[in-house]
Amino acid sequence: MVFKVVVSDKNESYQVEFDDTNKDLIGLTIGDDFDGGVLGLDGYDLKITGGSDKNGFTMKNDVPGSRRIKSLLSGGIGYKPKAKGVKRRKTVRGNTISDDIVQINTIVVSAGKKKIADILNADDEAEE
Repeated sequence: MVFKVVVSDKNESYQVEFDDTNKDLIGLTIGDDFDGGVLGLDGYDLKITGGSDKNGFTMKNDVPGSRRIKSLLSGGIGYKPKAKGVKRRKTVRGNTISDDIVQINTIVVSAGKKKIADILNADDEAEE
């Protein structure tokens, strides 16, 4: 399964394509920390903050499992009301990463010795 992992580090974000053949990220939930070495970011620890599935539905922290449900939302992740007090039933994805997830959002918990830009640019130059 190929994931697009978005790594946010303070004011900058980087997108890394990751082929998860070893199933390293499958089963992790929102809020879990994992080693950035899985993505090639040695020395970095990353925390999962969200994501979206193949149909564009967002992952919501308070929905357990990897299923999709229709939930009554009054705001927050998955729905932004135009007026105060408006509620709407919207489809959201659970908080567990499965094969249906295509994008995973992460933040840096602890940084490594090299900057992320240097690590990713070195990989781009090697491919060319």
